[in-house]
Amino acid sequence: MRVDDPAYGAGSTDVRLATGLSKRETEVMDLIATGHSNGEIAQRLFLSEKTVKNHVNRIYAKLGVDCRGTAIGLWRSLTPGEKPV
Repeated sequence: MRVDDPAYGAGSTDVRLATGLSKRETEVMDLIATGHSNGEIAQRLFLSEKTVKNHVNRIYAKLGVDCRGTAIGLWRSLTPGEKPV
């Protein structure tokens, strides 16, 4: 099973389906929304910072936003029960 398979990680399936994000993109966006930098995300997920930047760019495109702040605001509106940092 691939990590971007819709059956993988059912807990965030609703948000992923609504946004079209893959499992990894959802993980990255969750970390962005909690205030982590690209470098911190790279270390935490064992990725290169360039890979994280690629994920961030795809996330922005899929969410239809052009900056981190707008992406965070939209993400928080889509994830009920999340507390603002």
